[in-house]
Amino acid sequence: MAFYKKQKMNGKWYPRSFTVGTMDTDQVAERLSQISTVSKGDTYAVLLGLGEVLGGMLEAGYSVKLKGVGTFYLTGRAEGQGVDTPEEVSGQQFSKLQVRFIPEYRRMQNGQVAERTLVPDKVEWVEMELAK
Repeated sequence: MAFYKKQKMNGKWYPRSFTVGTMDTDQVAERLSQISTVSKGDTYAVLLGLGEVLGGMLEAGYSVKLKGVGTFYLTGRAEGQGVDTPEEVSGQQFSKLQVRFIPEYRRMQNGQVAERTLVPDKVEWVEMELAK
């Protein structure tokens, strides 16, 4: 189930999706341990190390594909003034570094996306009145 509220923009009304909270590492570890043979403590330890491991791989210039999850990769953005010659271009021009993510997907023979692991096939949208 996913939630939305009504929002008026430019004189028209639209649904706006929102989350109802955050699940933390403890809760993820608990759920993973319930569907596997690994204890919650072991799962928790692996999850805590995941960020450091992914960061190291991304820093080394790799994208990281986690089966059933998706692919993480780094992008840099050079903002401000460019330079006049190719010889002047350097990594110092990057002012922003971002981790990007593409959810895992599977394509049919005709090339259409058939399935995305993190995107549910069907979502029941429920309107939630927020306190004013």
